[in-house]
Amino acid sequence: MRTFTFLITTLLLGTAAQAQTVATFDDLSLPTTDTYYVNYSAFGTDVGFNDGLAHFPCIYDTSGGYTFWNYFAYSNETDSVTSGYSNQYSAKTAAGYAGSAEYAVAYCSNPVTYTNTMNLNLRGTAIGHPVKGFYLTNSTYAYNSIAAGYPVEYPARKFHNGDWFKLTIYGYSGGALKPDSVSTYLADFLFPDPSMNYILNTWQWVDLLPLGNVDSLQFSLSSTDNGSFGMNTPAYFCIDNFTTYETDTMPDTTVSHLAVSNSGQSLVAKVYPNPVINTLYVDLTGNTVQQLSVMDMEGNMINSNSVAGNHIEINTATLSAGTYLLQLSGNGKSASTKFVKQ
Repeated sequence: MRTFTFLITTLLLGTAAQAQTVATFDDLSLPTTDTYYVNYSAFGTDVGFNDGLAHFPCIYDTSGGYTFWNYFAYSNETDSVTSGYSNQYSAKTAAGYAGSAEYAVAYCSNPVTYTNTMNLNLRGTAIGHPVKGFYLTNSTYAYNSIAAGYPVEYPARKFHNGDWFKLTIYGYSGGALKPDSVSTYLADFLFPDPSMNYILNTWQWVDLLPLGNVDSLQFSLSSTDNGSFGMNTPAYFCIDNFTTYETDTMPDTTVSHLAVSNSGQSLVAKVYPNPVINTLYVDLTGNTVQQLSVMDMEGNMINSNSVAGNHIEINTATLSAGTYLLQLSGNGKSASTKFVKQ
């Protein structure tokens, strides 16, 4: 099994003929501002919604005299401040990607298995093809619980060095769960330098092309904050611009352009050639990259070096043939892209 780990990453691949459909959620109806989708007409059944070429399930339950929802809702709420369950439908960004009004909120909790997993089904011409990816950020509820703790409900504790909150995505094809996965951190306190620890509070791209052709996706949340009833960290995240990729031709990965933005700060690199034989070249824009690391697909560090200059040459001659991750870090943010050693 291979796990492709993308830490706050936007991966823009070389040009290729493509047909893609974007679920922006902006055309879905909401009655007014600062509200969210809700449908109490069919308890216990899927009252989810379609956008783009995907179905986003939502199930409401009234067992025990309370009303619960699971899986996906959509929202235009803008409260990036209030902590707790009462503010479960707001993104920490206070808006959708690029300032758009609406976005999807995920409560990743399965009412049958009591695990932090859920599925999303593709529709129409997207079935059996790759998913390009989506933008991801934290909900205000999860972000504030990680940043300061929130003992009232779970109880969730404040994160410290060594903690993390992670989203992992698998693909299904022909009804079978595929072995590969893509993981991305919603909060990462694993850095040797604590000043680089972060909780995601911007919209960042998650590349799902490594999963290949899929019919549906499985989302799974995990955290280092757990109790006797499972994960204490609120099992929420927000997504926008979910993009399917209705083509049999995977994009050209000869050159990868890697970019991460955070409050106007940019971390940019061009990585080539890919596949590589003896030398991998990294061209940087600006001086925001401070550390460069090569890891295998199990997350094991192979080498790590401080960055000096904007053109770096990495000796790959001694690497065994296979797929690796190149991770770039700086200014409290990280980005990674995969490369293939021939």
